[in-house]
Amino acid sequence: MPGRTVTIEGIGFWTDGLPSWQAARDFVAGGALVADAPRKPSPRLLAPNERRRAPETVAVALEVALAACTAAGRDPASLPSVFASTHGDLAITDYMCATLASDPLTVSPTKFHNSVHNAAAGYWTIGSGCMHASTALSAFGATFAEGLVEALAQLADGAETVLLVGYDGAAVGPLESTSHSRGLLGGALVLSRAPGNLRLRATLVDGTPPPATGALSRHAAGNAMAPMLPLFEALAGDGDVVVLDAGPGRMLRVEIAHG
Repeated sequence: MPGRTVTIEGIGFWTDGLPSWQAARDFVAGGALVADAPRKPSPRLLAPNERRRAPETVAVALEVALAACTAAGRDPASLPSVFASTHGDLAITDYMCATLASDPLTVSPTKFHNSVHNAAAGYWTIGSGCMHASTALSAFGATFAEGLVEALAQLADGAETVLLVGYDGAAVGPLESTSHSRGLLGGALVLSRAPGNLRLRATLVDGTPPPATGALSRHAAGNAMAPMLPLFEALAGDGDVVVLDAGPGRMLRVEIAHG
């Protein structure tokens, strides 16, 4: 993939103890965790009954997606979107497997419809009233990088603006031994072809990323979406180049211009 340069119009972020992008920026700058941070996001985009039914993974995805759109001054209904999640919702997957093995006739319809990998994208389009295309993808450790590649490809193909959301939750039950993930983490970017002060250029190259050592990476290292954190750390500070895992022997080199 040749280098693609786009503008970052808005950023959203949420993880345990850091319930906003500003909190994450302060933390990277040497601050502390937010003492009274909520345990789970409560996305304003959803009606109260849908908010109660939504699993944590959906809640964090919608929280950061709406925050990024708000920061960009964009109507959520106006944007095509890419939702990237390594595992979807492992707690619901564990519930589904256990229930199907023990008492399959008692499977919860709500849990069943939340078990699909594009659940967050579905809640987003319903809550925002968005009729534009929405993509849900997974690529194990390369999930966020491949989500960024997909968003850039859509921009190169003519889209004016694209919303990218990366998120994952905690593994539970027997899945913990094979699908490692702890805590709750979400990050979102509104990317545009329009001119702007904060610019991003990405190029696929050969290699393996070095271990991430930044503040956010140390704090949320156990989450499956942690491979995205070097980019958010660079955006929070003055970093200008990061590399993200893009698959076996491949990296996504991301150059950042802070205007």
